[in-house]
Amino acid sequence: MELSIYNLSGSETGRKAKLDSSVFGAAPNEHVMWLDVKQILANKRQGTHSSRERSQMSGSTRKLKRQKGTGGARAGSIKSGTIVGGARIFGPHPRDYHFKLNKKVKSLARISALSSKAKDNSITVIEQFSFDAPKTKSFTEMISNLNLADKKFLFVTDDYNKNIYLSGRNLAKGKIMAAGDINTYDLLNCQTLILMENSVQKIEELLK
Repeated sequence: MELSIYNLSGSETGRKAKLDSSVFGAAPNEHVMWLDVKQILANKRQGTHSSRERSQMSGSTRKLKRQKGTGGARAGSIKSGTIVGGARIFGPHPRDYHFKLNKKVKSLARISALSSKAKDNSITVIEQFSFDAPKTKSFTEMISNLNLADKKFLFVTDDYNKNIYLSGRNLAKGKIMAAGDINTYDLLNCQTLILMENSVQKIEELLK
């Protein structure tokens, strides 16, 4: 697969970027992508939720009403979960949601996500560039020139570039990361994937 390489003005440079079919042309595996996204979201959870059960509640142990003759259900404690202000029945407690996935599974998930983007023609390749200083205006102009201003995008650099990162980190619809940090969730969560020219090779080296 070959894609045109664009410059900062949004025009084609006349050069083509060759995408390896083993990374960008594989058959997407939806179940593997689901597993990887599930792990990423689970690992983000703090798991600090906590609720009190009857044994942890403070309150009177007096029986609320007599056992029989009231015409209603039995009520023996003000700490019961069926009473307003009482304990939580089978409530959540602190726990760790982390779980492990094999490296090959996570690699296949990223390949599937990249192939899915390539299949949908949602990948744009831009030539190598850098900013002398952080400039959000310049970054925004570049995205507008590519006609992607109204889309949620993931911008991938070949390596961490401080000025590019600082220029685009505050954009509501954009996210910037290095090729070595891409993950299935962010790939699927964007409408279009913008790759710097050298990041294509970095991604292929990482996943092949």
